[in-house]
Amino acid sequence: MNGALGYIPHMARLETPAARIDRLLESGDAVGALLAADQFLAKAPNSFLGRLGRCRANIRLRNYIDAETDIALALSLAPRDESANLIRATLDQRLGRTDEAIERFRAIAGGRSVHAPEAAFALAELYFNAGRRAEVAAMVAAGGAWLKDPRAAMSVARVRTDEDFDAGMDVYRAILRGRDPAILRRLAGFEAAGRLDKAGRYREAFEWATETHRTTGQIVEVESWLQPLQERRATLQKASEICKPRVPKVEGVAIVAAMPRSGTTLVEMMLDRHPSIGGIGEFDGLTSIQHALGGLPMWPRVPSATPASLLEAEQTRYVRGAQQIRKAGASWTFDKSLLAWQVLVEIAVTLPGAVLINVERDPRDLAISQYMSFLNPIAYGWTSRLESIRRMIAFEREFVPEALTALGGEHGVLSYESFAYEDLVEDPAFFAHRCLTRMSLSMDDRVLSPEQSSRGTATLSSQQVKRPINRSSIGRWKNYEWAFDDSWRTLADAHDARRSRG
Repeated sequence: MNGALGYIPHMARLETPAARIDRLLESGDAVGALLAADQFLAKAPNSFLGRLGRCRANIRLRNYIDAETDIALALSLAPRDESANLIRATLDQRLGRTDEAIERFRAIAGGRSVHAPEAAFALAELYFNAGRRAEVAAMVAAGGAWLKDPRAAMSVARVRTDEDFDAGMDVYRAILRGRDPAILRRLAGFEAAGRLDKAGRYREAFEWATETHRTTGQIVEVESWLQPLQERRATLQKASEICKPRVPKVEGVAIVAAMPRSGTTLVEMMLDRHPSIGGIGEFDGLTSIQHALGGLPMWPRVPSATPASLLEAEQTRYVRGAQQIRKAGASWTFDKSLLAWQVLVEIAVTLPGAVLINVERDPRDLAISQYMSFLNPIAYGWTSRLESIRRMIAFEREFVPEALTALGGEHGVLSYESFAYEDLVEDPAFFAHRCLTRMSLSMDDRVLSPEQSSRGTATLSSQQVKRPINRSSIGRWKNYEWAFDDSWRTLADAHDARRSRG
């Protein structure tokens, strides 16, 4: 009661733990959602909603291994729950289990639940990335509620372009210049640029990429990326300190060290064909290591100040997670994280004993591929201008060899192989043998047929790796020769000289 008025104040409805996790995820606070899920599960470890919420939070944070553990437990509690099966299918897709993902998506999409449209959209995307365009066309022709989702316009554009190229370009253009979220417009713009490139309409393709960068990206000065990398490069002066192992050496860990669009997917798909090697895609383990060390006040200025307990914990998390998702029977994991070339110092102190595979591609081919590809505009904002790309490539071509030399070799803690993409394509058996020898594995001719791999890939190179190893992407920059000035000559000459040395 409130005095003589007899007023009873409205009691705010208590928020359930599951509702709190949902609210935090919807607000974009994945870290808060993970904390809320942990608190929920501490009190109710067998809660289906707690496990599902924690899984969703881990997916947002790219903690796919933790997410997989959570979804497995959730499905053990409710094996037929469609929301859980939808998440399970999404994880299967991201971890390269294409057949399993398709089976789950298809089962949900064929039903009438509220999850059917989402599953249908995901299935159409998976079919497209797997090169199964006939299935995409059949889904669009069949119609359904999923086509009302703005994202489904991409499937319509793809089918329309296959039927009538210019009509399909009009659909792409409507998406790019529409009011949908920037990520969808960005996807449409770069996908259309790629279609135009394949059609030989290079000026138009370049114009599409330029408009897409301008309208969906962030133009930031390249120094904002170079400065922290320069600081990490300066740390190499303390290589002797870094190369004093404070944790046990790892076994069976191989990691690519190259910029995006350098041929990393081809290398992964080749090596994954070896029965002893399991490709693990763009694993989140290095991101966890970077964040853990980056939060220390003395890192990277004083590497020895890093607590050994932290290094051991991060090593354990990486190795266990990588082993969890590698294929059955493999004794090696191959990580194609695009972050690796930037965090070689972190790899050295956390994963001593790892094998690094460095791939370099003609800088102009690399630049065109980066400029005209759908890359995260925050993490790769420097790809919005060719000049910024040139400066980043120039830095990478100096930093990576220095780091591999300082941290590898006889007195180092890492071992490595380094070669040019063009040489790999010209003589794949020779360079595959080099990589396998570095990993103390015998040659297996299956690595020469990466197109026969059953492992899926969600990378930008998903279509290329479905074909036998070929030279089609070598010299691609010549179609855009007018976009390059003399400032590229030094980088190009250095790359050619490297190739001549074998």
